[in-house]
Amino acid sequence: MKLQETADHIINWLKNYAENAGVRGFVVGVSGGIDSALTSTLCARTGLEVLTLEMPIHQHPDQASRGQEHQNWLASNFSNTRHTQVDLTPVYDHFVAAMQPGGADHELSLANSRARLRMSTLYYHGQANGLLVAGTGNKVEDFGVGFYTKYGDGGVDLSPIADLYKTEVFALARHLGIIESILTAQPTDGLWGDDRTDEDQLGASYPELEWAMEQQEAGKSPKDFSGREAEVMTIYNRFNTANKHKMLPIPVCEIPVDLKY
Repeated sequence: MKLQETADHIINWLKNYAENAGVRGFVVGVSGGIDSALTSTLCARTGLEVLTLEMPIHQHPDQASRGQEHQNWLASNFSNTRHTQVDLTPVYDHFVAAMQPGGADHELSLANSRARLRMSTLYYHGQANGLLVAGTGNKVEDFGVGFYTKYGDGGVDLSPIADLYKTEVFALARHLGIIESILTAQPTDGLWGDDRTDEDQLGASYPELEWAMEQQEAGKSPKDFSGREAEVMTIYNRFNTANKHKMLPIPVCEIPVDLKY
């Protein structure tokens, strides 16, 4: 990948989109992870207004400190950026207290609720300030395994890095000088309040999943492989199938003409 040319392409795309939409810039949620760090940096490089929000909800201390460190790095390098923290922990606690616990997926439902509270917060600040919500999803998350929350971190106005594999995200972030603590941190969705990583949840690393995505696009299936490769293909296919509802347009029940007239 041609790193600087790719960065310039995304930056120009962001700037043109914002100008055509008649908005002032972008709002980005920063988590202490590589995707949000790269997205906010690319947005900052447009020269347009950028607001970053750190939105802790019972956050693991390491994630919170990396997010704040990245905000400080942006502030020292880009005068068009401003940064704030919105502590959503009390809001989340009130939400949990109002819910009736039950069902096998109760804990997962609560984890996804964190992402949806953050989405609502981003859109509040975006609309209040004339900013677009910039998504932070990458290619394998958004179009491969669907590893995001529907109407949570999947609720955005535009997706600047969604055509980059995770390995490409790391390469571009390093090229643009993202802080070392983020470059070396294990990827995590930050929805559980502990230190579990994306790989812990998915059962495969991002390079493995990227390989599987390419194999599936080439028409391969688990039966074409053996050992760990077959296992990774099975993992990829399981997530890809289960999360299709996130990656496809919302189904619309079309009414036959003879029923309308």
